[in-house]
Amino acid sequence: MKNLINIKKYGFSEAFSNEIPKDNLLEPARVLSQEKGFYRVITDKGEKLAELSGKFRFQATVSSEYPAVGDFVLVNWNESGDSAIIESLLPRKSAFIRKAAGEPQREQVAAANIDTVFLCMALNNDFNLRRLERYISIAWDSGAVPVVVLTKSDLCDDLENRLSEVSSVAFGIDILVTTSMEENGYKELLPFISEGKTIAFIGSSGVGKSTLINRLLGKEHLKTNGLRNDDKGRHTTTRRELFLLPSGGMVIDTPGMREFGMWDNDTGIEKTFTDIEELAAQCKFRNCTHTNEPGCAIQKALTTGELQIDRWQSYQKLKAENDYMEDKESYMTAKGKREKEISKLIKKMSIKQ
Repeated sequence: MKNLINIKKYGFSEAFSNEIPKDNLLEPARVLSQEKGFYRVITDKGEKLAELSGKFRFQATVSSEYPAVGDFVLVNWNESGDSAIIESLLPRKSAFIRKAAGEPQREQVAAANIDTVFLCMALNNDFNLRRLERYISIAWDSGAVPVVVLTKSDLCDDLENRLSEVSSVAFGIDILVTTSMEENGYKELLPFISEGKTIAFIGSSGVGKSTLINRLLGKEHLKTNGLRNDDKGRHTTTRRELFLLPSGGMVIDTPGMREFGMWDNDTGIEKTFTDIEELAAQCKFRNCTHTNEPGCAIQKALTTGELQIDRWQSYQKLKAENDYMEDKESYMTAKGKREKEISKLIKKMSIKQ
């Protein structure tokens, strides 16, 4: 039977192929969506629902080791069955990871194997520089390239000032302006989308992610809602999903995130706050706490206005949150491994008896 699908169009490159064992008899697949313990995957043979094998579940010690939308996996296609079985997860080239909502000790992979992250923020009441700093920090740490996408420019009375504010925190990052009120209001996104590349749309509820993706798809595939009375958008997307665009390339839509907690990403913070990192390097003492030491470059910059107090406080908050989560991650990983070892030991003892 002739294959109808070429998984290479979904980003399956030689780099991923090289990660597959030579004696492998399983099918490489990409995860398109996930819902209630099932995954929708695509291979050269087509699309099918899939579930994790018992061995996979047993060996995974933390939630980030489970497949996420955008992941490449190896599956037992099970020609005669209704669902495939996911046997293993191929190494990721990038992953957008944040603290899971309401669960301070669990990380969540929002999207995997992405090339570019569109950090979406509306130019109305959703506008928040401190949240954008958080987005940028996590995006840098993902291994993908962040791009700021400002939506709903038609609702902004002072676009020039807003762009200046965003530029003050988005160092070395492209900033795009879009609107859903014009037919070509999404065109600025196109240079960043090409065949074989994956873009993840990240942002809070109602900023217009689904509207932009509908424009790229050329059809109303995703449900969208209008503004609420408080000038904020309504939440519409309920799950993560990967789409192949007619022009080539892929996009991942994600639900608006109520919480966007840090998860062990010192590198992302350093790249996001390069201005503060450079100032700190100028302090007289290497172990400066930036409080009352003589020769503190941070305190001097705060006094002269070179560094805004809001940005300094944001940096301190994200650093403290990240350090806390880093300690928790180490503890939970060790705990998970111990529980697995105990389970194996109990199983061995049961067999002997």
